[in-house]
Amino acid sequence: MSYRVIQWATGGMGRNCLRAVIDHPAMELAGVYVYSDGKAGRDAGDLARRAETGVIATNDIDAILDIDADVVIHAGRIVPPYGSHDDDLIRILSSGKNVISINGYSHPAHWGGERLAALETAGRQGNATLTAAGLNPGFAGEQLAVVASGVCTAIDNLEVVESVSAVAVRHPDYVFKALGFGADPDEVDPNDPAWGPAASLNGMYEEVLAAIAEHLDMKLEGVITEHQVFPATEDLEVAAGLIPAGTISHFRWRWHGIVGGQRRLTMTIHWYMQTAHLDETEPPLWTIRIQGQPGITMQVEVEKRAGDTTPTSAEQIAVAGSVINTIPVVCAAPAGVMLRPLATPYSGRLHAG
Repeated sequence: MSYRVIQWATGGMGRNCLRAVIDHPAMELAGVYVYSDGKAGRDAGDLARRAETGVIATNDIDAILDIDADVVIHAGRIVPPYGSHDDDLIRILSSGKNVISINGYSHPAHWGGERLAALETAGRQGNATLTAAGLNPGFAGEQLAVVASGVCTAIDNLEVVESVSAVAVRHPDYVFKALGFGADPDEVDPNDPAWGPAASLNGMYEEVLAAIAEHLDMKLEGVITEHQVFPATEDLEVAAGLIPAGTISHFRWRWHGIVGGQRRLTMTIHWYMQTAHLDETEPPLWTIRIQGQPGITMQVEVEKRAGDTTPTSAEQIAVAGSVINTIPVVCAAPAGVMLRPLATPYSGRLHAG
């Protein structure tokens, strides 16, 4: 079986998803939505460093909605507040296309109320489904950590720790505006929910904790933040530009999920431009720690295939893999919103074309 796929946005991660769709024997690229005039009118293969596909990118949303497709891979820009893409997702769902988001939506039912009702209504109107994919959100917490808990008879605390260097990220607006690197730490309160980066991320990772809690049959009573920023110890020349000494070079984002009045679920993310403020200079991508009976510590890395010298990182490839393996699942799901499933494994049949 083949799937007709639309790629929505072609930033760093979106471009890698586009590449994966073009390369995959079971995927047929049906359309590409881009934000900029500079990308509109270009062949998708040109945007993805692939041969011409005959599919021309457009920044006309109505034109995209008119395309017959099974699924849209939504990789839109992260802009505050979390949920700012709801209107676009509602239009896509209503047009009859399933949606996979790589920027959250692991468990939209967590929010309830009018927001959930609007997404559910759009899904029913279009007989389409919304779900999430990616590494974090998408895999580390909602799938990997939950599966690891399967050998526990008791859990006191479950924590996912992610450590990601942002040194190679090239887009200045993303690095300095969306993420907040290079800001004066004395002028930033990372725990202020109205501050731009926090406004983008808090809802996203609250939803991840809600998904974990749902899978573990725990009642999530609330989420509290314990974010911290660290200054650069020297001037740092990174791909996106200069981070002066004394400005923010490292974020430690931390969300605690409250269950039974206690901090039982924790998501910790280190985004850094230097390793000076890390506990170890070469941390693994993820560390999963479960305090309980028995306790579990698991460290996970992703690596490129031997001999792969392309500039695409293992993490970028893995995001695309998570999306591809979710496509058959979302296309088969009942209409509405879907909790990120516990497993979306590789399918030999799918990859055989």
